[in-house]
Amino acid sequence: QVQLVESGGGLVQPGGSLRLSCAASGSISGNNAMSWYRQAPGKQRELVAYITTGGSTNYRDSVKGRFSISRDNAKNTVYLQMNSLKLEDTAVYYCKLLRGGVDYWGKGTLVTVSS
Repeated sequence: QVQLVESGGGLVQPGGSLRLSCAASGSISGNNAMSWYRQAPGKQRELVAYITTGGSTNYRDSVKGRFSISRDNAKNTVYLQMNSLKLEDTAVYYCKLLRGGVDYWGKGTLVTVSS
């Protein structure tokens, strides 16, 4: 089974930046869609961004122009560059891999935006 490990979370001030990484135990090349989700306290988990095997990306409206998802198949890693962070971006961020019709989730990394 695929294992995903997120890293890069932490405390950042509003307007700051963080880069999250998600390292997969196996290859993410091929027909594997990668995505980032987040869950704030008391809220449902929501999709932040995803990237297709062809490299197409999509973002939820609230992060467009601020976040960027990318993948490095050689390193079996997906990234989420987060710029101009806002208080409402505070959440646990999860990496997800869709492979063979099965969702694989990481354990999450906490991002706290606070002044």
